[in-house]
Amino acid sequence: MSITGKTVLITGANRGIGQALVNEALARGAGRVYAGTRQPMAHPDERVTPLTLDVTIPGQVKDAAERIGDLDILVNNAGIAVYDDLSDQAVLERHLAVNLFGTYRVTQAFLPKLTRARGVIVNNVSLMALAPFPVTPAYAISKAAAFNLTQSLRALLAPRGVRVHAVLTGPTDTDMTQGFEIPKASPESVARAIFDALEHGEEDIFPFPDPMSASVADGWRHGVAKAMERENAAFVPPEPAAA
Repeated sequence: MSITGKTVLITGANRGIGQALVNEALARGAGRVYAGTRQPMAHPDERVTPLTLDVTIPGQVKDAAERIGDLDILVNNAGIAVYDDLSDQAVLERHLAVNLFGTYRVTQAFLPKLTRARGVIVNNVSLMALAPFPVTPAYAISKAAAFNLTQSLRALLAPRGVRVHAVLTGPTDTDMTQGFEIPKASPESVARAIFDALEHGEEDIFPFPDPMSASVADGWRHGVAKAMERENAAFVPPEPAAA
């Protein structure tokens, strides 16, 4: 899908990867970019429409869906990550509320518009969806659930002409990775890689030049788990023909 002229909604758009995605969409000629953030923001480009959008608040999601007329591309980027050791259930529930149920809630709210446009859903998950990092297990659990949600939606929505993509990001130089002295990709390079892969129709996006995702990408694309996903998708019944 070419981004030129398209209407895009990006959640978590105030910083890091979300902010970079807004700027990259503009650079590629998006016609309108809705920037969803928990706190009000401003943007110098008149093509950007800020939205107060906390994905954990159903009323704000509903208001956003009513405000936006048509939508071609939804990027579920909002997320949280805090250190934990799985000793506090409330921390796990907080991660699930944003990273899993927030993604689900926004997707369902905008699904009629995306179906009408035969549009695209992009869920920014994480390589931790495949293997957890010991100091952020609640985050990893929520991202694994979000990845499975993405795969399920991909199969279920394919008959409607809606494409669903997962972004399996590795370490990126954002607030979430402060204090980790490891190789990191810049948010700008991740945003470019995401839109490059989207334009090429890649289902699971490993945003190069992230060194960690680069090492995993080929094994995932040709591995048994991906093969099982494709086989299981065949059990989705086709959409009934229009009368």
